[in-house]
Amino acid sequence: MLVLGIESSCDETGVALYDTERGLLAHHLHTQMAMHAEYGGVVPELASRDHIRRVVPLTQGCLQEAGVSYDDIDAVAYTQGPGLGGALLAGSGYANALAFALNKPVIPVHHLEGHLLSPLLADDKPEFPFVALLVSGGHTQFMAVRGIGDYTLLGESVDDAAGEAFDKTAKLLGLPYPGGAKLSELAKLGKPDAFAFPRPMLHSHDLQMSFSGLKTAVLTAVEKVRAENSGEIPEQTRNDICRAFQDAVIDVLAAKAKKALLDTGFRTLVVAGGVGANWKLRDEFSRLSVKKPSEKGKPKPKEEKIKVCFPPMEYCTDNGAMIAFAGAMRLQERQPVGAFNVKPRWPLSDIVK
Repeated sequence: MLVLGIESSCDETGVALYDTERGLLAHHLHTQMAMHAEYGGVVPELASRDHIRRVVPLTQGCLQEAGVSYDDIDAVAYTQGPGLGGALLAGSGYANALAFALNKPVIPVHHLEGHLLSPLLADDKPEFPFVALLVSGGHTQFMAVRGIGDYTLLGESVDDAAGEAFDKTAKLLGLPYPGGAKLSELAKLGKPDAFAFPRPMLHSHDLQMSFSGLKTAVLTAVEKVRAENSGEIPEQTRNDICRAFQDAVIDVLAAKAKKALLDTGFRTLVVAGGVGANWKLRDEFSRLSVKKPSEKGKPKPKEEKIKVCFPPMEYCTDNGAMIAFAGAMRLQERQPVGAFNVKPRWPLSDIVK
């Protein structure tokens, strides 16, 4: 079964072909990063127009690379939401028109489910059940995943997502858009403990998170540094702030991940979403272990190593491969197919079994 996947939720146009027997055959991606950098953020109208320009050539490129034709496609999957309304419409309109022309089913896919299942595209894929950390520019959530469509929300950020906090902090430091990745690189040059930033909700005894207060702490530090240096931020000081901010975010995510694993009893953790490409997060989580609380009169429990699975780096950002794969899984599960509509605001809880 050959599924064409279309991703257009924000500022990347992704197209891919996934075969349920042969795996991923091709995936092509165009990022609008350079176009939006001039404006310091994503301009929805420009994003929508660019998706329309790119989606057909990207599809043709995938077909050529895979050595198949339009007639070989068995279904078309597309990102129905959440995302920018106009951008979603560009992908939805194309997917539905193509499926209608080919007389094939069209499969609406939840963007977050695509990220959630993207680690299954790796050679060392996780087995169900597992805890998933969805960590991106728009979402930071812990999910218990027991199968396709069988998801339980365990906790999430109550304000800024982790990726959003990275980008906003980068902007405070004068880094060019999109600044989250640049902040992470500069953090490698920062000295540990040069700045002490809070770890919000670290000891909240639940799996809720908050990053807006951390961002405010950075703003306060930046304003103080500028006041002491004639409005400038010395290069090393900037690197130190990047390091302290990143360490604070990762500490919170790691602590919450351990609690999620202990609460569920699962010993596999899947990390998906754009922040999953962060070097510090990958380093910390690759060494993750948990230990159950000690019980009176019983031997102290041993540390248990956790299996941590990341999607390949190329699938961390938005891409068509995850949409094609999620669509194929939905089709195999005989989930209902959809029609031409989009859902800019669409809770992941709406798609559970």
